[in-house]
Amino acid sequence: MSTGNPRRWWALVVLAAAQFMVIMDTSIIGVALPEMQKDLGFSQGELQWVFNAYVIAFGGLLLLGGRLSDLLGARKIFNTGWVVLIAGSIVAAAAQTAWVEVAGRAVQGVGGALIAPAAMTLLMMLFADDPKELGKAMALYGAAAPAGGTAGVFLGGVFTEWLSWPWIFIIYIPIGIATLAATKLLPAVGSRRGAVDVLGAAAVTAGLALAVFAIVRAPQTGWASTSTVLQLVGAAALLVLFFVIQKTVREPLMPLGIWRVPRLGSANLAMTLLGAAWIPMWYFLNLYLQQVLGYGAFASGAALLPMTGLLMIFMTAITARLMAKFGAKPLIGGGLLVLAAGLLWLSAVEPTGTFVADVLPASLVAALGMSLAYIPAMMAAMSGAPQEQAGLASGIVNTTYQVGSALGLAALTAVATSQGAGQLGNLPALTDGFSAAFLWAAAIAGVGGLITLLVMRGEKAEAPSAAAPSAQDEHVRA
Repeated sequence: MSTGNPRRWWALVVLAAAQFMVIMDTSIIGVALPEMQKDLGFSQGELQWVFNAYVIAFGGLLLLGGRLSDLLGARKIFNTGWVVLIAGSIVAAAAQTAWVEVAGRAVQGVGGALIAPAAMTLLMMLFADDPKELGKAMALYGAAAPAGGTAGVFLGGVFTEWLSWPWIFIIYIPIGIATLAATKLLPAVGSRRGAVDVLGAAAVTAGLALAVFAIVRAPQTGWASTSTVLQLVGAAALLVLFFVIQKTVREPLMPLGIWRVPRLGSANLAMTLLGAAWIPMWYFLNLYLQQVLGYGAFASGAALLPMTGLLMIFMTAITARLMAKFGAKPLIGGGLLVLAAGLLWLSAVEPTGTFVADVLPASLVAALGMSLAYIPAMMAAMSGAPQEQAGLASGIVNTTYQVGSALGLAALTAVATSQGAGQLGNLPALTDGFSAAFLWAAAIAGVGGLITLLVMRGEKAEAPSAAAPSAQDEHVRA
């Protein structure tokens, strides 16, 4: 009989709800983008900042959030994250201009970067005494991610169609307040001494933001222009500075020795390319449905439910069984190739297309590929890590997915814009731009699949029971 916290399962509900909301925050805006574009004056190229502002802040600060959770106490950082997320939601909901909206989304991303690692640390604290219970808790916590993605797509359509787009942010305010009220169920941990690598966090986040900005602006300023070149060089310098800092400071965000873990490098490369292909597909598919096929917000959200439903079913019920039988390598490589096939199919969209012929079958194929690759890549990154570094490995692989998402969306938006996606109302030009984005996303996914099959070591990647990091360990970053 377990001797763990008697309220641990109720606490898990709070943590799973947090995971649900953080993931929903990345999907709920999709169907609202055209309405936000009209009301706030975003250009077609700038519109991606509504998504990327969140992703850059979230991905760039995840490791810092984990470190703060270690030092200041996971529950305290979890609560702080929710306060920040609520503040960002208020700004985003009240925004009257494009860049105030972007600022609100960035603040939301900061909140998410505090919530996610603290929630994982708290989960480990609650269930570390019993490996079987820990496995069940991880499965339930993991299921909250696809559930949040599915709910976000649907609720975004409902709020935008029958209320207004600010409601996709207003919804976080009462939910956040209720979550804060329920955090008394979570275990309290005192703070402890240690250094925070603020300079490293600033360097990696600024480098990522500058790289995305340069790529977004390149179609207007020119890829060979002085400003674009200087911005890309500056971004590269900041990212190099981050690695130099990690090598020289006593308590880095990301100890470089972690990269000696088997398959961590190949799994992170796969996750980077997976994010770079999947997120642009989801983004441009929303725009194709609304700006070319003429769908309203609710209809667009409903049209994506079959895809997100398939994701949820496979991720929670099927992928783990396939991984136990075949191992991670064939699922990651094969999943990326299946995703590439779905994206290649989507690249054939027509200005006079239909949902049934042009969108539904191709999107289901793409979703199948994503659902096959995502969890195995996560497990492959973590399975070789020793107990004291499992949380760090998880944090890194989450970060690389977010970085890939941001850079991929920026690059493919530049591609789409150069091929005509900026010409609102011109259905053939819009379709050409979206088609080009799908085609290049297919190439990214295909390259990722081939590299995985050629490079990754082939042993099976089980979720190691011993890899659950202690809540007191300073390396917990998940």
